[in-house]
Amino acid sequence: MEFERFISVVIPNLNSASTIGKVLEAAFASGYRNFEVVVVDDGSDDNSIEIIKKYPCRLIELNEHHGTSKARNTGAFNSKGDYVFFIDADCLLKEDTLSTVNRTINSLDDNVVIGGTYSCEPYDRGFFNKFQAVFVNYFETRWPDRPDYIAAHAMIINREAFIKSGGFPERFMPIIEDVEFSHRLKREGYRLIMNPEIEVRHIFNFNLLKSMKNAIRKTMYWSMYSLRNRDALKDSGTASTELKVSVTVIFLTLMLFLLWLFIHKPPFLYTIIILQLLNISINAGLFRAFYRSGGLKFCLLASLYYITLYSLSVGIGSIMGVIRYLLKMGRIY
Repeated sequence: MEFERFISVVIPNLNSASTIGKVLEAAFASGYRNFEVVVVDDGSDDNSIEIIKKYPCRLIELNEHHGTSKARNTGAFNSKGDYVFFIDADCLLKEDTLSTVNRTINSLDDNVVIGGTYSCEPYDRGFFNKFQAVFVNYFETRWPDRPDYIAAHAMIINREAFIKSGGFPERFMPIIEDVEFSHRLKREGYRLIMNPEIEVRHIFNFNLLKSMKNAIRKTMYWSMYSLRNRDALKDSGTASTELKVSVTVIFLTLMLFLLWLFIHKPPFLYTIIILQLLNISINAGLFRAFYRSGGLKFCLLASLYYITLYSLSVGIGSIMGVIRYLLKMGRIY
């Protein structure tokens, strides 16, 4: 019989009244029994605390807003588990998620940080929600034995190792504190692995505008960090080589199209076609993932969105990140 580790599920919460109840309900519906849920409220001013108190979890309330890293660290430092499983306040565990986590832990040593990913089927229906879920799932699980980072929406780490590491950086940019933490752990000798079977169902609530704004914001901070870390061209999870090619192609396409409007030389249009065919070839793996998850219609629409508006949004975010990095003279926090 497999040994059941005591797992602490740590969830940071900030004004997540619309999702936290669903998250806790899913956690306590788990088929696994040897776990606790620790929720750290980071100074919410909505009614999320009232919702949290309806569930048999440990609630820690910070006196004011400090940021997600502080909330995660507080939860982990005050947890009782052998291992800490970080998720977000909009990520739902599946019934077998904790059992899969336990099985993975038992197959590895304590010097390993384990990552999970988004299910290709998000909680909320809709094209942009499914696009984001499949996009993240595909790029986070391409290299399971050698990921560049582990995202904190599904991160498992030995509690003693976490405490020894000092935890997530609390004076840092939002969104990518888990990337910095992962890179620091690797430098300290820890091994990162991804188990694609460890999945959480994300609640996105995306439409076109929210999807593009999310891409811009995340890319802006990622660009600032990558410039500081001197690895802007690195193939790193969702900041993949494929995406960087697609961003380059969409900007070249726009430039060539503008030149064609003014000069009317056919070679500009021929070059656009060649570039897009090259882009499609390089991103064929992602497009196959779109097809497997949603069929032909979804694949065509998702692929078109990816090589046009989504890549354009990522490019805009990259430019904003470079400008902010230069204005801060290389400082990112």
